[in-house]
Amino acid sequence: MLAALALATPGFLSMPAIRSLVTTVSFTGCVAIGMTFITLSGNLMSFSLGASLSAATLVFVATLGAGIWPAILAALLFCAALNALQGWIVGYFRANPIIVTMASFAIITGVATSLTGGRGLYILTNVAAGLKGNLGPVPGPFAAFAICALIAQLILSRTALGRRIVLTGTNPRAMLAMGAEPWKAVVWAYALAGLFTGVAAVLMAARYGSGDLQHGIGMEYSAIAAVLVGGTAIEGGRGSFLRTFLGALFIAVLQSVLVLRGFSTEWQRFGMGAVVLLVILLQRK
Repeated sequence: MLAALALATPGFLSMPAIRSLVTTVSFTGCVAIGMTFITLSGNLMSFSLGASLSAATLVFVATLGAGIWPAILAALLFCAALNALQGWIVGYFRANPIIVTMASFAIITGVATSLTGGRGLYILTNVAAGLKGNLGPVPGPFAAFAICALIAQLILSRTALGRRIVLTGTNPRAMLAMGAEPWKAVVWAYALAGLFTGVAAVLMAARYGSGDLQHGIGMEYSAIAAVLVGGTAIEGGRGSFLRTFLGALFIAVLQSVLVLRGFSTEWQRFGMGAVVLLVILLQRK
């Protein structure tokens, strides 16, 4: 149905629209991959990944003077550590993940605004230009998204860590019976969420030539929608990154159709919210 609506939308198959779609799905998709780890671990979702992304774009741009690779590493480690701390609070202290991540959103945004005065940081050289190029015929950001999805799926299906994250989401008591501590798997789930969100931050900063607190606004909602549309169970323990990949494509196409048909930002958000509610209701049946 969505495919038919998209094809019937004037301008959907134009090159500018396709480039915009590919860019949107790359950024949203990397954050959705991170969100999937959190949902699989039984901790619903994170409302701070968008703020983490924004802060990581600032870190990336601020450290570019040391070179492209140190800047990438700094952004990834910053974002992973920031979210691992939240995972520790959620897992070790059994705190409510919604409250913890909402509080983290406020703290991250407040501190970053205080340090930057609410102003963005701009890339004044071509040092990050390579991150905007293509990998053969495939746009670089989309290739990065696909590679991230593959790596995440390998972690989930081929490693002990992946199995522990899933088991924590389905039966934490079984984890304890095995002699493993569930909170450690939760910390790793949040750290991985931060890592993949950091990838999105680097790609976004390179694409727009800046680090800015505005970059991640609303990103967590699109990511949540992609995760749930992809079929990951809201209660945790069931899902895959291939599904998240497809879910991100669905959400990106939906957003593109709404934009091309002239819907305002408010109605676009309404559409995302309606999709999330519908999927949750369908999962409960």
